[in-house]
Amino acid sequence: QVHLVESGGGLVQPGGSASLSCAASGIISSINGMGWYRQAPGKQRELVAAITRGGSTNYADSVKGRFTISRDNAMKMMYLQMNSLNPEDTAVYYCNANSNYGSTWWGQGTQVTVSS
Repeated sequence: QVHLVESGGGLVQPGGSASLSCAASGIISSINGMGWYRQAPGKQRELVAAITRGGSTNYADSVKGRFTISRDNAMKMMYLQMNSLNPEDTAVYYCNANSNYGSTWWGQGTQVTVSS
């Protein structure tokens, strides 16, 4: 079992930056990969960025060059640095972790609102 707790959401001005954090607890050794998803009202949840235990990363085309995902070596903390934010980035952002045997865990979600 893995428990994920997010922090760092809030209001940010267009063109500004924000950082999200995700703290993992439980059986950390079961985590194979972690990632950030987001869901805007009326839309499906989409992958924003992902990182494997080995450090490989993957980004949605819409955030490439603007967002950076990172994690500590123990997979206990994951971060998302968001730069050059625009209103289209407004969504609830969710921390995700998955095992190599089919389990997946979600954080509670944190609202990121980009508005002037």
